[in-house]
Amino acid sequence: MRVSDAITGRQSIRAFLSERPVDDEQIEALLTIAGRAPSGSNIQPWHVYIVRGDTKHRITEACTTRYLSGDEGEYEYHYYPREWRQPYIGRRRQTGFGLYGLLGIERQDVAAVQGYRAQNYAFFGAPVGLFFTIDRDMEQGSWLDYGMFLQSFMLAAREAGLESCAQAAFCSYYDSVMPILNAPDEQMLVCGMSLGYADPDALVNTYRTERLDAREFMTVLN
Repeated sequence: MRVSDAITGRQSIRAFLSERPVDDEQIEALLTIAGRAPSGSNIQPWHVYIVRGDTKHRITEACTTRYLSGDEGEYEYHYYPREWRQPYIGRRRQTGFGLYGLLGIERQDVAAVQGYRAQNYAFFGAPVGLFFTIDRDMEQGSWLDYGMFLQSFMLAAREAGLESCAQAAFCSYYDSVMPILNAPDEQMLVCGMSLGYADPDALVNTYRTERLDAREFMTVLN
């Protein structure tokens, strides 16, 4: 697979083949590739937890219970803007409206919306989940490095025939997730991720978000 095809073909998969496993050797190989991502002074600020079986089930149970109870949780860091404004709020709404429209879910149907969102915490049926953490004393540069690491992992997964969905949704319940991972207090949760083989028959996996034309965000100075 060409790098350009891996990038342009990547999407957030929201339905996986749960019965088709992904073994530790596959994941280790992908992490080894992703570990070549650049980081300032080569400090490599990433930690990765791989969950399946009972551990995965416990995380699903804890997060789903809190979500369905109305507990919105809280992030340890600001993922989104503190105050939304255009054009960003418009893009966010377009993405949500497009997805729910495809699935036939009305925005006013609170139960249907909640039921769909709860699938996040079941890893969309993926056989394996990953959690990425970073030491608390790392600064913004290391978070930028982390993004390159995550992208490298997801692209390497595509080359191997796997798909993924990076999920900040788990960060709302970091105080439930981190103890189950037995992660040390000096680490904080960056995001979770579902990993597996995409369900080719799932309607949700046909959804593709739009991207800006490069000319809309590029500036040429001579």
